[in-house]
Amino acid sequence: MSLVPNIEVIAREPWLSFQLDGQYYAVLLNQVSEVIRDCAPTPVPGAAADLLGICHLRGNIVPVMDGRRRLGLSEVSPSDPASVRIVVFVYDTHRIGFRVDAVGDLLQPKVEAIELPLGRSGRVDDPVQAVMGWQGGFVALLDVARLCRLNQELQHVA
Repeated sequence: MSLVPNIEVIAREPWLSFQLDGQYYAVLLNQVSEVIRDCAPTPVPGAAADLLGICHLRGNIVPVMDGRRRLGLSEVSPSDPASVRIVVFVYDTHRIGFRVDAVGDLLQPKVEAIELPLGRSGRVDDPVQAVMGWQGGFVALLDVARLCRLNQELQHVA
């Protein structure tokens, strides 16, 4: 499996953008099952520092990660707490909540606007697969499996 993403493949699908610490990120829309209001997850003793806990979502137990902690960003509270949401990702049979400061727009990347980040594509655990110029800045396009550390988990299952 190549760690270098194919830009043409990235540009085929729509992406859901969200904000964390003033920066924009996006994930493939087909890997988002829903967006819910923020909740207070039940803490899990001994869990990773970026795991806020678990919540019940229509009879399912869903782990909820802190997006700021996962990406190494400032842990200062967002300026508008009412905009905080949990984006629920779906990958294979896994459902993972990811707390974000705010949900943004749907993006349809254009091939010419996408660039591979230099010096990062060789890291197996790096969730940033590409960046896209957008609104005078950029959006980091994230790989859900790497973001939620599912690649390593799935390798142990196989």
